[in-house]
Amino acid sequence: MTLRERLSAEVVTSMKAGTAARTATLRMISAKLKDADIAARPGPPLEEDAVVGQLRGMIKSRRESMALYEQGNRPELAAKEETEIVVIEGFLPQAMDDAALAAAVDAAMASTGASAMKDMGRVMAALKTAHGAALDMARANPLVRGRLT
Repeated sequence: MTLRERLSAEVVTSMKAGTAARTATLRMISAKLKDADIAARPGPPLEEDAVVGQLRGMIKSRRESMALYEQGNRPELAAKEETEIVVIEGFLPQAMDDAALAAAVDAAMASTGASAMKDMGRVMAALKTAHGAALDMARANPLVRGRLT
């Protein structure tokens, strides 16, 4: 089942269960993906990896909003953002744990022969090719940077 099919099924399930907040978040995700598909026209709709990228971007913006709400002493809005993050994370592939990420970085560095910062792009490209959507590049970047310096 693709991510989009799963999302559609979750919207229906959530509506039947009467969970308004979850339904609203799922509809927001659907709308964001539809907007991205429209922007990609006349080409095909976004592929799974691009959809995962969109979801990660949505989480990032919500985390930033959450921090601003907490600074502005608006805990109810921060809690709403946190709830949305939990729903969105439910559609992301299982993230690699720290040990698996470190092993993947070591393997990418070995396969590309990377030894200096100038090789960072090649290492990141090798990681993306090998692991695709399962790899959070935002977590991999500092690890690669640390190993190359």
